[in-house]
Amino acid sequence: MNDTRKRSCSLAGKWVLLLLALFFMTVQNSRAQMAATHPKYEVRAVWLTTIGGIDWPHSYAYNGTGIEKQQRELIQILDQLKQANINTILLQTRVRATTIYPSAIEPWDGCLSGHPGASPGYDALKFAIDECHKRGMECHAWVVTLPAGKWNGAGCRNLKNTRPELLRKVGEDGFMNPEHAGTASYIANICREITRRYDIDGIHLDYIRYPDGWKITIPRSQARDNITRIVRTIHDAVKQEKPWVKMSCSPVGKFNDLSRYSSHGWNAYNAVCQDAQGWLRDGLMDQLYPMMYFRDNQFFPFALDWKENCYGKTVAPGLGIYFLNPREGKWQQEDVTRQLHVLRQTGMGHAFFRSKFFTDNTKDIFNYTCNYVNNYPALVPPMTWASRTMPAAPDWLNVAFGNTTQLSWSGTTPYYNVYASATYPVDVNDARNLIAQRVMNNSLTIDSEQNRFYAVTGMDRYGNESQAVQSYERNARRSAQMIKNDGRRLQLPKNKNILDADFVVIESMQGTVLATRPYNAANIDISSLPDGVYILRSLNKKGITHRLGQFIIRR
Repeated sequence: MNDTRKRSCSLAGKWVLLLLALFFMTVQNSRAQMAATHPKYEVRAVWLTTIGGIDWPHSYAYNGTGIEKQQRELIQILDQLKQANINTILLQTRVRATTIYPSAIEPWDGCLSGHPGASPGYDALKFAIDECHKRGMECHAWVVTLPAGKWNGAGCRNLKNTRPELLRKVGEDGFMNPEHAGTASYIANICREITRRYDIDGIHLDYIRYPDGWKITIPRSQARDNITRIVRTIHDAVKQEKPWVKMSCSPVGKFNDLSRYSSHGWNAYNAVCQDAQGWLRDGLMDQLYPMMYFRDNQFFPFALDWKENCYGKTVAPGLGIYFLNPREGKWQQEDVTRQLHVLRQTGMGHAFFRSKFFTDNTKDIFNYTCNYVNNYPALVPPMTWASRTMPAAPDWLNVAFGNTTQLSWSGTTPYYNVYASATYPVDVNDARNLIAQRVMNNSLTIDSEQNRFYAVTGMDRYGNESQAVQSYERNARRSAQMIKNDGRRLQLPKNKNILDADFVVIESMQGTVLATRPYNAANIDISSLPDGVYILRSLNKKGITHRLGQFIIRR
């Protein structure tokens, strides 16, 4: 371990002790604290497992009725996850060298039709992506990389026929050989196929490590290079197709031993040769979902280590909520909620393993999350390391009130976020005002609320958000402070009792000063200003200003 690494580990130990002390001092108020913090950007994910249908589907698709039943079940799951303001679905897409979509490379998994190699009659991946996007959720294709399933299963049989040199038997199972150069390109072609054919938001790599039971006979540094070669080849294939598609993986939950805390021999870096923090540093990963299925001192110090070595990228530790099930472990709700509390305070996201334990509300974890953690929506953090360009704002926003409220706008971005509040202008930095995210068209219908104002921002595929267009037409009908103008001249309030104001200042709704005029006439020239909403302020020689009101230019 080098000196830099030792210092990082020592720092992680000090920070976690401080955080734990602060946490336990405020444990009685934890619910109130969680409810009071509303981050606008935070990954909130679940792993949705398809192997054996353990999360979904719970029935087979033999015909149209079976297809409809599977689809209804997925819709119900996604609706429930939306209720908890989950924004990222990690959907198991490549299962065991088998798929849930019609692949030109590998056979169908049996989870959909009940018969490995047989089509269920529809494209489950496309259906899932579409349904996630309808709800403003990201859908990431969860690709199980090296495991190929039982030696005589459909995945292994296909590989024996097509690429036997890539397959190795370990116990009763088959694995793709991480030391064979062809493994990287083979898995990369799977990920390229998914990325090219589907509007996927991410490729999520699972089991991207040396298999359990594999005797590593080469130096650990060389073994890590083998795994990194696979990661790099997949990354390059995906980014060449669509550079905005997020690359992520689920490494072993402890990166390495820390100065004060041991990983007890089970860590990513040495035990299974995953240099996951290096992948963040080198730009091969945009997100990490470490499998942190531990408690107390086996969780908190290692979570802080991931955070301190994230290189500005996104980390959302995976929480082992399956241990809340009495048949799986003896965890109590507080074991998970304490983790959620610390992750929120340190600016990390969270991911639940796995979906069914969450939606089944095991030990009330779903209700707790809805009521005390994810009270309001959040956006997935933007990929500023890939692009920082602010997209163009929508051109206009129209609001029509009736039995429902109809919002419509004009813009050129692929996504839009919609905000609402009882005050004007709408604060788009407050997550409590976010009512719809990643809207993929130019309109939205919501329940009618006559006393709300609205704002819409554009968002690009990297998650960068534009400035907001505000629903100023609604404000014009309600505000007593709207100052009259004809598009050329602005009628000024009478200059009296305004602390001897000498000037008036025109500002944008974002507070940018656009013009200053003498306050010595009944009106001023505004013909050079474009259509929009503006704030008018007074200004005296001492620099004291007062808001005089707002005005709209609409020619």
